[in-house]
Formats: sequence, C-alpha cells, structure tokens
Amino acid sequence: MTTPTITISPLVVPRTLSDDDAGDFLAFAALNRRICDEAVGLPDLSPSAEELLPSWLDDTDTQEVGFVARVDGEILGMVSVAFAQEDGAQTAEIDLLVAEEHWGRGVEEALLAGAEEESRSRGRSILQPWTLHRPIDAERMLTPGTGWGRIPATPLADLFAGAGYGLEQVERNSELDLHADDTGIRQALADAEAFAGADYRVISWNLPTPAELREGYASILARLSTDAPSGDMEFVAEHWDAERVIRRESRLLDGGQLVSVAAVQHAPTGALVAYNELVIAKERAGVTHQFGTLVAKEHRGHRLGTIVKCANLLRWRDLVPAATVVSTFNAEENRPMLDINEAIGFVPVSYAGAWQKRI
Repeated sequence: MTTPTITISPLVVPRTLSDDDAGDFLAFAALNRRICDEAVGLPDLSPSAEELLPSWLDDTDTQEVGFVARVDGEILGMVSVAFAQEDGAQTAEIDLLVAEEHWGRGVEEALLAGAEEESRSRGRSILQPWTLHRPIDAERMLTPGTGWGRIPATPLADLFAGAGYGLEQVERNSELDLHADDTGIRQALADAEAFAGADYRVISWNLPTPAELREGYASILARLSTDAPSGDMEFVAEHWDAERVIRRESRLLDGGQLVSVAAVQHAPTGALVAYNELVIAKERAGVTHQFGTLVAKEHRGHRLGTIVKCANLLRWRDLVPAATVVSTFNAEENRPMLDINEAIGFVPVSYAGAWQKRI
C-alpha cells in the first residue's frame, strides 16, 4: 500500500481577497478559526481574512510567511511564521494549524520541520509557538517555567515538547460580559481616580491617533515589549515612533476594525504612562478583543491599570452597544492585572501556553 505524499508549498498572499489567487489565504483564515473552535470552543479568538491580510501585505515591522500542506490537492494543514524586523531580532513566532481529523498523518511534523528550517535559513535562533487549552483539570497537567498556572496536555503541546520546546509561560484568557451591570466598574474607576490624584488624567480616542499624541503613544506602545511579564520568553525591544504608529493603525483600519484607546497622561510631564486598547471587527457586534494594556513601570502603584481598563470599558459600552463580551489574555504571574480583571467581573474561559526552543 502506497502512503500518500505530503507536499508543502508557500502560502500565496493575494493583494485583495477578491483576487483569483486568494483561495489559500481565505482557507488559512478559516482554518485558524476552526482550530480555535476545536481547541477551546472560541472561534472568534481568530481574526478574519479581512483583518489578517493588511499585516501580511506590510512587512515593514513584522514579516509573515506561511506554508500549506496538501495530499492529492487537499489542504491538510498550514503553518505561519512571523519575524520581527528590528535589528538583532532572533525570534520566529510559529502558528501550527492542523485540524483534528488530519492529526497523526505526519502533517504536523512536516509543517513544524518546514517552519524550523525557514527560521534557520533567516538566521533566527529562538522559536516561539503557542498552544490553546480548555480551562479543565486533566490526568496530565503541564506547569510552565514561571511556576504560575497549569494547562492540560494536548497532542499539539506534546508535539512541541517532543521536538525540544519548553513550556515557558501560561496566559489566562478571560471574558467580561458587556451587558452585565456596570456599577462595579464605575465604582472601581471612581475609587482609582481618587487614589491616583490630580497628577494623572484620562484621555481617550478612536484610531487613528491624533497627530499630537502619536509620539507619546509610540513611547508607551514600545514599553509592552520590555515591561510586560514574559518569563524566560525572549523578545526584542521594539522601536516605535510616530511613523510606526501610523503603519500599525493603517493595518488595523484597513482590516475594517474599530479601535478605542483609553490612556493616562501624567499631567506634570505630559507623558502617556498607561493605556488600554479595545478592538472589534467591522460588524461591530459580538466579541471585542483587548489588545495592549500597560502601565509604565515607574508609574505603577497608582491604580492606573484600573483606570484605563474601566474608562475604556465604560466608553466601549456606549460606543459599541452590540458588542457582547471582551476577551483578554494575561500572564498568570501578572497578578496585579488579573486582580483588576477579577474585581470587575472577568472570568477565565481558556488558557494559552507559550513555548520556546533555541536552535
């Protein structure tokens, strides 16, 4: 009996989703959604093809490549690899996508090997994939290098472990019901603003960011790559300026998304020292994703995280009344941010494992 041959080819990235060559990219987005549904029952964790495409077309800050595995013309799986473009960047972020029905046929091993070879050929020495996990206790639980949190073992996690990847960190994915009573959020905001005092004030806007705020916004966005808890995961310090802010916002807006930003400005200096972003697809209904949330290290201890989260949530309820829940990810060791989430009503719905391998 002849074993079907697995062929691996580059993922074609179309200029538009209506182009004749857009089929594989549309299938890539659909497979992303299917994997999120199979893994944790949350398909909306995955962006749509329309949301994904602008980032694939603009490789100024991050270059993304993909590969498609087929047998007799049928797509059995895909993998994408993202390469940060900062000078000296050594990381490659890998997203391996194989549906349950095709698992165990050698597809996942072939795609992972291809992603590793592509990373090696580009001089990258640190490989970083992620896995999704249900919020359950299983017979075999995995603990990360940080010692914070646990995730149930899955075939994908076992694949990475067997290939020499270490579980470095666990992130909690939490949701907040946007239609629940908001009295607690309003009280938390009032208490936090009173505690912070007059040196800190809230400013809010929808993307695109006003020109006069871009440099300050760039400065606080850059802090996410250095100030957020990351365990032993290695990330290059990102360089941000007003032009990078414009590029990022073009990618988000070209994908049809609406983005609200709440920030805290330090009145004595004018610096933006904390921020929170909420993002929703062009339908303006359903799941909202929280992107970045950060308080600059030197301004922690003033409840600024509570301020930006609560201010943006209250703004969002008025701005997008059809939104149902907010979904956010936080490192399990980031207790200050998780404490805020829990206090205002976020509940765990899934977990993510961050893996790393040096080659």
